[in-house]
Amino acid sequence: MRTNLKWAAAAIACSVVFTGCSSNNNNSGNANAAQTAAPSADASAPAESVNWTPIIDAYRQYSIGQADTLITETDKFVTAVKSGDMDTAKKLYAPTRMYYERIEPIAEALGDLDPDIDARENDVDAADWRGFHRIEQGLWVNNTTADVTDFADRLLDDTKKLRALMETVDIEPSLLVTGAVGLLNEVSSSKVTGEEERYSHTDLYDFAANVEGAQKIYELLKDDLNKKDADLESKIGTSFDNLNKALDTYKNGDGYVSYTDLKEEDTKKLSQLIDALAEPLSQMGVILGAE
Repeated sequence: MRTNLKWAAAAIACSVVFTGCSSNNNNSGNANAAQTAAPSADASAPAESVNWTPIIDAYRQYSIGQADTLITETDKFVTAVKSGDMDTAKKLYAPTRMYYERIEPIAEALGDLDPDIDARENDVDAADWRGFHRIEQGLWVNNTTADVTDFADRLLDDTKKLRALMETVDIEPSLLVTGAVGLLNEVSSSKVTGEEERYSHTDLYDFAANVEGAQKIYELLKDDLNKKDADLESKIGTSFDNLNKALDTYKNGDGYVSYTDLKEEDTKKLSQLIDALAEPLSQMGVILGAE
């Protein structure tokens, strides 16, 4: 299990740099920076210099807290679906998903639970498709709750399984540091392109949650990173601030505007800010000796 997670984490770290470049061909400056960037501090620092135990324990507790609330909010969502309350079900859909989107790195390490909960149409065989996006299609495309009540029950069961497994899942430093980059990869590959929420167009909720999940990991590692490379730590912090400020301009009440309200210049600006954050964030694992 540990070996598999290391390889998965390394793959994520590589893919975000590639995706960041390919998703933003008009931004050659950022792309070149991502391809050629090198750690600005001594990368030979031993992993033992960072005490990972309290950091990993804190991340586990954060993830468990998000999973607990995911169950509570999914229960409300499922109740609305099963009672045929279309308006309430649509209102709860995107905010409920945010608790899952914040903890995707650890959820993706738990076998089939990620596709069971979060697969989009065509990600899996039609016979196996279930989870949030199966219900999203029922609500927004078929305009009915009647066809998705069984999927709603299974979704609630799957979130409970996810919560139970989080007590014992083995979290390594490599999973943690590349998980932050992986969350930005999720944003770059599907949220900022509008592919994730193809029926409801609530992509910016997922976008914000992925960024919040990545920022939580950065905050847990911030002090140790500052000791090893204060410039890199400051650059990451500034990049998070810039991205969050831009995202705030798309808020609508307690949520976010529809993806269909975004213009080409909006998605281009957000893509550039993601790339500007992903590049220094991808160096964090090497600096901390976690890869």
